[in-house]
Order: sequence, then C-alpha cells, then structure tokens
Amino acid sequence: MSFHVQIATAADAQLVGDLVARLIEELSAGEPVDRKAMTATALSLLAANSVIGLVAMEGGAALGLLMLNECAAIYAGGRFGEITELYVTPDHRSSGIAARLVAAAADLGRDRGWKRIEVGAPDEREWARTKAFYEREGFTEVGPRLKRML
Repeated sequence: MSFHVQIATAADAQLVGDLVARLIEELSAGEPVDRKAMTATALSLLAANSVIGLVAMEGGAALGLLMLNECAAIYAGGRFGEITELYVTPDHRSSGIAARLVAAAADLGRDRGWKRIEVGAPDEREWARTKAFYEREGFTEVGPRLKRML
C-alpha cells in the first residue's frame, strides 16, 4: 500500500470532521454524531492553528487521521504533544497506517522540541487491542485520566 501523511489545513475541515465523527460513532457504539458540528469545530481549530492534524492519504482517499495538541507542563519538561484522536478506516486497519501516523507525530514533535507525546489510556478490558498498539509504538502507561465537564 502506497500512502503519504500530510498536515491537515482548514481546507481539510470536512474530511477531518468526518473522520473524527466516524471515530466517535465507533467509540459510542453507533450513537449518531452531528457531523456539521464536528466539521465546524475542525474548521475553527485548524484555521486558528490550535491543533495539528496528520492525515494518511492514498490518492484522494483518506485512510486515517491523528490529531495532536501542543501542551506544556513542568512534569513533562516543557512542551509536549497529546494525541486526542487517532482513527484508521476499518478496511485499512492492521496495515501500518496508525504506526506511520504516530511516527509522523513523533517526528513533528522532535522538530518542535517536544520532550514527549502522551495519549489517554483506554479502558484495558474493552480496548486491549488499542492499548497493545500504543505499547508496541513505545508508549508506557502512566495512569488514567479524569475529566470534569464545564
């Protein structure tokens, strides 16, 4: 399979919104997602350079997406990246796309002087395959994450 990874721009907002919507639908057992809202959010964030999107493309088709935030923390030694979404289309899974997206994120992070990349650890019982993928890619578990809705 021949594909390349490119950085998403505001012009890719609909593509990014659709891929994230597909991810959320899978994670929520098929609950419908407002694709217009996802696209609007993608457009807003990409246009403001608030997030970094990496898209795996083959010809004109998107095969996968990885979204990153640049964060900063003293515990992390300064700036670092956080993977917020990673999605590969079902018919292209287990073909190296996710690994290549993570490698591209690591290269981008090194270029920006990041000390590390983090990702939220999925529930081990339900998402064992996802957790195993991240561990194969060199991630180590540092604990779960909690959220508070505002």
